[in-house]
Amino acid sequence: METLRLRADLLASIREFFRQRDVLEVETPALSIAGCTDPNLESLTARVAALGNRNHYLATSPEHPMKRLLAAGSGDIYQLCRVCRDGELGRWHQPEFTLLEWYRVGWDEKALMEEVDDLLRRLLAPHRPRTSTVAFSYRQAFRLHLDFDPGEGSGALTDRLESLGLTVPRGLDRDGLLDLALSTAVVPGFDPDSITFVYDYPASQAALARIKPASPPVAVRFEAFSGGLELANGYFELTDADEQRSRFEAEQRKRREAGLPVPPVDEELLAALSHGLPACAGVAVGVDRLVALAAGLDNVADTMSFAH
Repeated sequence: METLRLRADLLASIREFFRQRDVLEVETPALSIAGCTDPNLESLTARVAALGNRNHYLATSPEHPMKRLLAAGSGDIYQLCRVCRDGELGRWHQPEFTLLEWYRVGWDEKALMEEVDDLLRRLLAPHRPRTSTVAFSYRQAFRLHLDFDPGEGSGALTDRLESLGLTVPRGLDRDGLLDLALSTAVVPGFDPDSITFVYDYPASQAALARIKPASPPVAVRFEAFSGGLELANGYFELTDADEQRSRFEAEQRKRREAGLPVPPVDEELLAALSHGLPACAGVAVGVDRLVALAAGLDNVADTMSFAH
């Protein structure tokens, strides 16, 4: 019960944070006829008789409908909601969990990183204050904590990981190998008393973020960590409908090749992008992980009234 009261206090603090900043709270549907095409995420499905007995998908995040509101002129918005992802159950994962997501119109990723830092510090300060905030580019983080440049080949990265005694599964593609390196060899080296931001991810991991011209090009994307625990994932949002369709279709191809279910593309989101999504930056934060940090718990199940 003590943890439930702490959770309620944090949720109230989140709402007060955005009330003071004049960001509108919204609600969007949990059900959609379009699923998540990201090969790294799996949607849960539901057949709904009242909606034509069609297959629907439970939201893995509220991103798509929130962007439709932005395109309709909502201005700055945020949402606290339950989301579902299949295939995720462990110390820091549950198949359903609470997500905070918000969008700032006219902001870029740097301005949003500052606001994420402000929010995390405000929420954690009474319980587990962070002494500093640090930020590294993706390349800098790899060089500092793995002594490796992520631009080098997959074979060299495999050798580097195996030299550290890590087992590298067969058949990983380039991004899978980079994700393995990041989670097992880079992020564990982050200062446990700091909030750490990593930005400028590889362009191949852009998802719904813009691509920044560079050599090589990078995704205008960031993640925030408390020690080795990921808390937030944010983008300077892609507004080009044609480019977004191309990315969705590329993800569908990867899912077919991997033998995964292939959900339909979100045509309503693409229509909203064609109508005109304002320049904006958006971020998602795992609320249950924040509660765990504040309460000094080492898993998210103990932050929930009923965990799976």
